[in-house]
Amino acid sequence: MNRAIITSALPYSNGEIHIGHIASTYLPADVTTRFLKQRGVEAYYICASDDFGTPILIKSEQENKNPKEYVEYWRKCHVDDFKSLDIKFDFFDQTSSNENKKFVQYVFTKLYNLNHIYKSKIVQFYCNFDKKFLPDRYVVGECPYCKANDQYSDLCEQCGRIPKSIINPKCIICKKTPIKKETEHYFFKLNKFSSKLSTWLKNNTKLQADVKKYVQNWIKNGLIDWDVTRNITWGIPVPIDNLDQVFYGWFDNHLAYISSSIKFLNGKGLNGKKFWNSANIYHFIGKDIIYHHYLFLPAIRLGINEEYKLPDYIPTRGHLKLHNKKLSKSRNWYISIKQFLAEYPADYLRFYLILISQYSQTDLNFSWEEFITIINSELIGNLGNFINRVLKLTDSKYFKKVPSPEKLDEQDNDIINKIIKTKKNFDSTMDQNNLDRGLKCILKISGYLNKYFQHKEPWKKEANSDNCIFISLNAVANISIMLYPFLPTTSKRIWMQLGIDENIKMQYNEINIITPGHVIKTPQPLFAKIEQS
Repeated sequence: MNRAIITSALPYSNGEIHIGHIASTYLPADVTTRFLKQRGVEAYYICASDDFGTPILIKSEQENKNPKEYVEYWRKCHVDDFKSLDIKFDFFDQTSSNENKKFVQYVFTKLYNLNHIYKSKIVQFYCNFDKKFLPDRYVVGECPYCKANDQYSDLCEQCGRIPKSIINPKCIICKKTPIKKETEHYFFKLNKFSSKLSTWLKNNTKLQADVKKYVQNWIKNGLIDWDVTRNITWGIPVPIDNLDQVFYGWFDNHLAYISSSIKFLNGKGLNGKKFWNSANIYHFIGKDIIYHHYLFLPAIRLGINEEYKLPDYIPTRGHLKLHNKKLSKSRNWYISIKQFLAEYPADYLRFYLILISQYSQTDLNFSWEEFITIINSELIGNLGNFINRVLKLTDSKYFKKVPSPEKLDEQDNDIINKIIKTKKNFDSTMDQNNLDRGLKCILKISGYLNKYFQHKEPWKKEANSDNCIFISLNAVANISIMLYPFLPTTSKRIWMQLGIDENIKMQYNEINIITPGHVIKTPQPLFAKIEQS
């Protein structure tokens, strides 16, 4: 297909984005979108802020803020962080948009009319003092497993287990003990779609095999119907029965993938629904939300008769740890985007995170020592060194003018063949979403070129020196094109120093891009070495 819609898990409007979010989700999606666009695919990266849910309501109440004002503050912070990292969305919407509200209510109503939704009574915590039902995050107590205090009723952050029944429950608002009270909720018949989900997983060969395997095991063990409503005020209202309830966040937020895309595409004068159904659909996620994206999300689309096609790709990556400890905002063990960019350029972070991030669920580790070593040795010592040497020598010995090549010798032909082979390998790895391997292809050819340049000694201006400069300058241009999805700012600086237009990024299949007689600009070092303290 020559069309693609790329989405990523929506950033929750409740606190800072940290480098873990960037590593698993937003950076891989951004790199992939830029790569597809270079290849001539009509690709759009669509995202939105996730504006609803109990945690947001709790925090806004604690800070004496209106929930709408609260989420708008964090939405703006997130937009600024993404921009500072060169993560470029074609459209960044929000789940609280009127379009998404209407779409969510439409999907629910259709599922209800097709008998995929039912109402059922459940027992839930209720606070007699505050006169309200208490969703999971409004109740804290002692974990029955590890005995940790002040844990949520739906998750112990100390041991990571989900308590069946919290000990000594307390309402987080008034600190009093709640009672159990009967209420009614709407449930989605997830188990009803077990067979169709199994068929979809079996037939979709583009999904990660390891993820599919244990998702299929979940199906075999039996799926549980999902409670899709909550007794809170902040959310999208349930459109029937006049219930004082809103939709559970995981019912409405992933539908924003569709509603935001349709809104954007229609605004461009395209038929949004037709485009969606004719495009490759990517959902970039971290491994903690596999259940939602491999089961809940596709089941809902199956439930509305695949009015909107299911995803083709769900690229899933592991969590980023910091010095081998799990990132945690509540425990202040994380690195925010602002913290990082106060010390280092955005392309340093993009380079490092892509290089260490495998296309798998394997957790990865951020180490300051490793970060400094990789930046200094690979980005600067390998890649930056080759580019700077070529440009500086062209400036000083050739007066900025690209020489004409003569008859190529064996070394010249060998390095050209290596460049051609590397580009083919690069394309293949990128098509398979192995972004780390794609970046390593660039570093590999840069390593070859450093040796070629050193062996040829073009600074002596002997026989075939012109060949070396001509080939090396075109190698720099080719590297800059391959590098663009990963390090857009660096690539633009290379193009400026080469004296060529930014449209070079579309000359994807060319080898000789710079012609004899072309004049480059005055070169400047691309990177600054990190000094170890």
